[in-house]
Amino acid sequence: MGRRQQQGFTLIELMIVIAIIATIAVIAIPNLLAQKLVSNEAAAMETLRMFISSQVQFKRGASADENGNGIGEYGLLPELSGGAGVRNVGNPIRPAVLSSGFRSFGSRGEVSRGGYFFIVLLPTATGQGVNWLTPGAVDAEIAETTWCAYAWPTRFGSTGNRTFFVSQAGDMITTMDSRYTHDNAGGLLTPGAAFGGSGSATSITGCLAMNTTGRDGNFWKQAN
Repeated sequence: MGRRQQQGFTLIELMIVIAIIATIAVIAIPNLLAQKLVSNEAAAMETLRMFISSQVQFKRGASADENGNGIGEYGLLPELSGGAGVRNVGNPIRPAVLSSGFRSFGSRGEVSRGGYFFIVLLPTATGQGVNWLTPGAVDAEIAETTWCAYAWPTRFGSTGNRTFFVSQAGDMITTMDSRYTHDNAGGLLTPGAAFGGSGSATSITGCLAMNTTGRDGNFWKQAN
């Protein structure tokens, strides 16, 4: 018995242990990844709900009033997070209604957070959606009534499956499209993807694609 203890495990015993560990890993890892994916999607939805309340607060405080008519406009992400103004609105520093974490941007104007990318769009004079990279294109009058935001996974199937959308209407809708992932630049969302009808793919005006096909050809439905 003493000799057996000094020799340690036999090859067969080691193979059995490895097989057991491998079996546990095969069962546990996919479940952990699935739980993480669901958690990321839930967090993305919560962030978009936060955008809705933040936009209401920002507009109510007239933190942006580019045309000087006394009516507040909706904000772009740097403005909502209390950074320097990106539009010429005479108020370069604004009270933050979002955390400073929404001031770190990617090359396309998006913010990365919890396995998702987020972008906020405001309208031009023709209703096209633009982000903070082209602030001079924002139409002050239409921005008093219109904004929207998208959230899509950084890696489809790994950090999330669903893409989400919200606007001033307050409804959240979702679709699932493997093109909508940061790793596939050619499949990035167009501003009008979640809108219905035959309008422009870059327009953020019109009716939402609620339980119908959007301008991107995908079926969008209410998120829950």
